[in-house]
Amino acid sequence: MSWRPQEPPARWLRKIPSRYHTFVRYLVRISLAGMAAFGCFCLYYVGLASSYDIAQVGKLPQRNIVYDRSNNEIDAVVGSNIDLITFEDLPAFMVKALQAREDAEFFTHSGIHVRGLMRATVRNVKDRKFTQGASTLSMQLARNTYEIRAKSLHRKFLEIALTLRVENHYDKPQIMAGYLNRIYFGVGAGHLGIQNASKNYFGKHVSNLNESECAMLIGIIRGPHIFSPWRDLDAAKSQRNQVLDRMIAMKFIDDGEKQRIIALPIHITKPEDVATEKSYAIQAVVREVNKLVPEEELQHGGLKIYTTLDMPWQRRLEGELQKALLSLEKDRDYSAPTIAQHAGTENPNYLQMTAVTLETKTGAILAQIGGREYEHSRFDRSNSARRDLGTAFEIFVAAAAAERGRPIYPGSPVATGRPIGPQGVERIARRCGLTGPFLQTEDLYRGAVSATPMEMAIGLSTLANQGSRPRPYLVREIRNSENEVIVNNGPLYFPALKPQAARKSLSVLKETKGTDVFTGATGSEREAWTLRLGPKGSTAIWVGFDKPQIITQETRLKKLLAEIATRLDNN
Repeated sequence: MSWRPQEPPARWLRKIPSRYHTFVRYLVRISLAGMAAFGCFCLYYVGLASSYDIAQVGKLPQRNIVYDRSNNEIDAVVGSNIDLITFEDLPAFMVKALQAREDAEFFTHSGIHVRGLMRATVRNVKDRKFTQGASTLSMQLARNTYEIRAKSLHRKFLEIALTLRVENHYDKPQIMAGYLNRIYFGVGAGHLGIQNASKNYFGKHVSNLNESECAMLIGIIRGPHIFSPWRDLDAAKSQRNQVLDRMIAMKFIDDGEKQRIIALPIHITKPEDVATEKSYAIQAVVREVNKLVPEEELQHGGLKIYTTLDMPWQRRLEGELQKALLSLEKDRDYSAPTIAQHAGTENPNYLQMTAVTLETKTGAILAQIGGREYEHSRFDRSNSARRDLGTAFEIFVAAAAAERGRPIYPGSPVATGRPIGPQGVERIARRCGLTGPFLQTEDLYRGAVSATPMEMAIGLSTLANQGSRPRPYLVREIRNSENEVIVNNGPLYFPALKPQAARKSLSVLKETKGTDVFTGATGSEREAWTLRLGPKGSTAIWVGFDKPQIITQETRLKKLLAEIATRLDNN
């Protein structure tokens, strides 16, 4: 057996007593292994973080814009409602308030507050659960961008790695603006974004907020629901004061400044004044867009929604109908309930109106009025309420007679309808867009059938369009954020009856200054209709109560509705 001399210890070990050499060697090996493991750990999370698209941080959901038929923007909220701001839009006081409340070292750290993170880690170990987060604004931006919600060590490590990437690609002003554009400010406050919260809570652009309003908005970030000024103004003011106290601690302001700021006026808007859908027409646009565009794409935002609405005509029609109702209310002791008394309800004693105008040749919806006041009742009667037609049904009786080559007796629908029979009249009415139900007796000729104003507008358009029934539509085109057309909507027709028969049926309408009008009412004097063919298209108007009751004398109703048509012609 040969003897091999033991190798001398490494030079760095010679200064250590020999009895510790083995221990030190193991310690070094363990340290190297630990460093290698830590390096692999870091590489894993760096690699995982690199798989996320960093550009998403800057790609915020944009507001969808709605246009009328003349391509003028309409004040409407459809889907995404984030109104973005830049750092330059922020008042300097708000920047300091946010720094004091949420991230004191925001402008100096690299995205991770190491001391705060270590304190939070110790606290979490003691509590045996994640009670502390120590998140900087950069970390919160990364978390909100990539929807990292689960509370776990893996989530925290991934969040740290993503935060370092965010800090490497974006500067501090971009990070702060991105954070404020993404955070949640409570239901009804526009949901996301400092600008929406500013407009909805205070009715002004964020750049115009005073110091007290700035501090209040920053204060409610930690509890947007419980600290909402709509829910608890005193709690919101308490949070504002806490923000000001933090600003004093950081020497941004002194106590005298705090007292001056507290004394500044704060004007809080009313929640009912902030509507996501401000009219029946916009409510209808929302419904149609939801059918045409996937929810994900709608919420991503940046859509340009081109509608068929003729807003000047919509306003004229609404104005004339409002005048008509005020005139009717003078005849009897009607009293319209206040919005505060009956918000969101249908009051049976409140005289209502509804109207639809279709472009005759295409079916494009030019105007849609679902009730007298949208703030009073959100129920859209133009599409959802079926009303008795009475004498307004005569035009379809006439169409059935003309289709069969039978004579039309204007003003005598029973005489016109008898040679055809109820089934024959029903067949033509259904072809024109009415859905019934239809009686199989002579009462059908007298108008014992109900329909929605939309159905009546479709039916009138059909007769005026040579017997070709147009499909009503409200959205003509939608473009995405890249200006690419994703929805292209246009006219669609269905054959209903012969052109000659359609033309003859219009003989029951009365021509006035180039406009054909038919006014009708039920024999019970509880419903009143006007059918109008004019330059703006085919219009169906209904006036009555949600719970039927006598309005006024039938002659008075017909005269009033005829006056509406005349005023529309003259304006």
